Amino acid sequence: MFRVDTKQAMQAHASRQAAAGEPGRTLSRQAEAIIAAPVERRVSGAVVAGVAQVVEATLLAALGYGIYEFYVELGQHAFYIPVILASCLLANVLFNAGRTHRISAYRTVFSQTGRVLIGWTVVMTVLTVGIFFFKAADLFSRVWLASWYVSGAVLLVAYRLGLRALVMRWTAQGRLRRRTVIVGGGKDAESLIEQIRSGASNDIALLGLFDDRIDARSPDNVAGYPKLGKVADLIEFARRTPVDLVIVSMPLSAEKRVLHMLTQLWVLPVDIRLSAHMSTLKFTDKAYSYVGDIAVFDMADRPISDWNLVFKWVFDKLVAITALILLSPIMVATAIAIKLESRGPIFFMQSRHGFNNELIKIYKFRSMRTDMADQSAAKLVTKGDPRVTKVGRFIRKTSIDELPQLFNVLKGELSIVGPRPHALQAKAANQLYYEAVEGYFARHRVKPGMTGWAQINGWRGETDTIDKIMQRVNHDLYYIENWSILFDAYILVMTPLRLFNSENAY
Repeated sequence: MFRVDTKQAMQAHASRQAAAGEPGRTLSRQAEAIIAAPVERRVSGAVVAGVAQVVEATLLAALGYGIYEFYVELGQHAFYIPVILASCLLANVLFNAGRTHRISAYRTVFSQTGRVLIGWTVVMTVLTVGIFFFKAADLFSRVWLASWYVSGAVLLVAYRLGLRALVMRWTAQGRLRRRTVIVGGGKDAESLIEQIRSGASNDIALLGLFDDRIDARSPDNVAGYPKLGKVADLIEFARRTPVDLVIVSMPLSAEKRVLHMLTQLWVLPVDIRLSAHMSTLKFTDKAYSYVGDIAVFDMADRPISDWNLVFKWVFDKLVAITALILLSPIMVATAIAIKLESRGPIFFMQSRHGFNNELIKIYKFRSMRTDMADQSAAKLVTKGDPRVTKVGRFIRKTSIDELPQLFNVLKGELSIVGPRPHALQAKAANQLYYEAVEGYFARHRVKPGMTGWAQINGWRGETDTIDKIMQRVNHDLYYIENWSILFDAYILVMTPLRLFNSENAY
């Protein structure tokens, strides 16, 4: 219930100034030093665990089939292959039930190997009992069964020790640690830092603290970590250096302080957690999530993370490559038409805000006369605009001018589906977009896209009123909150159908 109320409060009261991030804001010397330091490329723990499961099951299945091929002469594929696959599936279920496919488990030696061996023994026991119960002893080799059990146990131990070595190496390099900041200060933050040191140091790389208080309750240094600035400074800090997690060290009773902080941080693509170490109330275990051994309340999640990020990356690349192949004749014809009609380059590049407000240059087919081009898009294109060429008018109305952005997708700067990246100086009713709409920059918590939920719902083209840009932003935020790969596929399929309704596109 608290989470729902928080989200409503954030959407209703998001701060314009904090959302804009005040580009060029001066940060503290300690914050600038952290920004300047090199950062190891991080690895998602969820992805590591998922890949580890697939590799482990594949090795076990290959071992079982290899023993069958080498030893069994009279056996039949129809019996052995289903049994091998079912056994590997059961093993994976038991290993997960024993909590052995977790980053924290991978760091252990005896704990994970012991649980894995117990699980493998249970699998072989179930298989043996099943063969006896179904009177199938004549169909299976006992030597094969015993060999797979023994060699499988050796394989599992060797694999888990190798996996542990890899995880420990990545942990030491910081690739599995979540870059974390604490919001809050004083004794409460000091207590939280001690908990991190004792139970979550392998999972958290603590960078420092941010606190709006400047009195004795919030010293400049807490338990060896510097106060890097105010909460508003955290917006700029997180846009210049990777931040994965924000832990708020405030009591639940400080509701106004917590909500005020969340209204500022909501625009960032980070996980926000409220530490439970100060709460005198006791909740059920299901009410908490954990960072290492630290109990926290989930306040906001980074959208599209872990495996979802992998699925979206694959979706983007497959669609972009396929589209470039199928649409290349149209793109070549467009380039020729542009060149024949007017002098100037075929492509037009423009700076726009990308993921987490990072500046990117997007590619478009040039649709305006070269001497009238508007790099900053300070003036919106209107119906009958004299700056637009005849070819430009057609390709803008049909969105063919956007096709070169497929190269931005391949570069990783855009997604196929996502909030459309707006020009930096674009205005609605003579107001910059982020000035006109509360929480505007929250749409940059995900990578922008070539098409989006707003576009297929008719909110494309001219945005001459504040209501139009508000509708776009509301649709973008809905997309972010409800993302799924099927949602992306639906938007992609509907996009060409919606192009026929292009009355607002000039």
